[in-house]
Amino acid sequence: MYRAGGEVGADEVARLAEALGVDGTPVAQGQTWRVGATDGAGPSLQVNKQAPGTWTFYRYAPGTDNCQSTTVCAKAPAPPAGDPVSEAVAKKAAAPVLKAVGQDDAKLDASQVMGAQRAVNANPVVGGLPTYGWTTGITVNAQGEVVGGSGQLKAPVKGDTYPVLDAEKTLGLMNAAPGADGRMGIGGCASPVPLKDRLEAPCGAEGSTGAEPDTAASASAPARDVITVEKAVFGLAAHYVNARQALVPSWLFEVRTQGAQDSFTVTYPAIDPKYLASSTPSQEPTGQPSPRPTGPKDDSTSSPITRNVGADGYTSDDSKLTVAFTGGVCADYKVTASENGDEVTVRVTETSQPDEVCILIAKVFHKTVQLDEPLGDRKVVGTDGQAIPLEKPGTLPDAPQTSGAR
Repeated sequence: MYRAGGEVGADEVARLAEALGVDGTPVAQGQTWRVGATDGAGPSLQVNKQAPGTWTFYRYAPGTDNCQSTTVCAKAPAPPAGDPVSEAVAKKAAAPVLKAVGQDDAKLDASQVMGAQRAVNANPVVGGLPTYGWTTGITVNAQGEVVGGSGQLKAPVKGDTYPVLDAEKTLGLMNAAPGADGRMGIGGCASPVPLKDRLEAPCGAEGSTGAEPDTAASASAPARDVITVEKAVFGLAAHYVNARQALVPSWLFEVRTQGAQDSFTVTYPAIDPKYLASSTPSQEPTGQPSPRPTGPKDDSTSSPITRNVGADGYTSDDSKLTVAFTGGVCADYKVTASENGDEVTVRVTETSQPDEVCILIAKVFHKTVQLDEPLGDRKVVGTDGQAIPLEKPGTLPDAPQTSGAR
């Protein structure tokens, strides 16, 4: 397993800022470093101090501060039009940035086009293994200029070592994962071999690569789509361990749905389940790898466990406040907001069940709460009093970062 530790220093931020063409000296603001414009008038770089040092960069602010009042702003200038540059030009423009973050040997994909912009997605090689979910994304405009980006600044280092499973056993665990009837996230089971005219069956039913079938359950369960696994590669996938991102030994499955032209990747941890800890009444997220096999707790309780979760960002629409946060797929979440003067305090509460064994697959959630009055220029803060940043397009992913399957 690999994980990043420590804090990001000003020198590391300055090196990245130079590669991005952002002028200025890194300034510490709470738990982040900031370089460049703070009013949307120029390039801006923001880096989290805590490892892995998540960073975001905008050359042109997605919004504007040209406001006539607290609720009415002028439209931001439209980005330059034109055709996207070639993949080679985009990769060349991204090279200095990737070198600054130590990913100049990463596997690059520059096929994604968004209007006149081309995205370069870099997946670094760590410990000689390919990675998934630890991506650096760089956006290049029609003029060949880097206009946006995000990634992690701190390089992960090798930590604990665990026995791993082969691809077939891992596929079986993925299909039989609890809480989703073994179905993949998009509605089917993964199958290691493409078969024509096969009978579609529930995950875990006879003929699937999952748990042994339950006759009664199989008879009453509806048919599921079968998703074919075309290729399996051993690598490292990003998962949350003790509330921080880590690269966990995983199988990266290249899969294709029936009739689809393109394949896509889903991942699942290759660690033997006996080394995955069950939920315990603590302030730490559950499902983290354990240094030893774990069993039932003698002091287990059936009472739900609750804890506060930090918010990653927010957006507002009149009196509706939408909060983004990262959580696991095995817990329930509730978002509340309390209004006090010129501040709105957001609380995200996680509720999980004790002794429920769960692999912590992280995803970004968005939940909306109704305010008593429009947000206006009021500040949005967490329960610790720290400001919650405005969520901007491309800052947070919309789908699970660690696995496309359950």
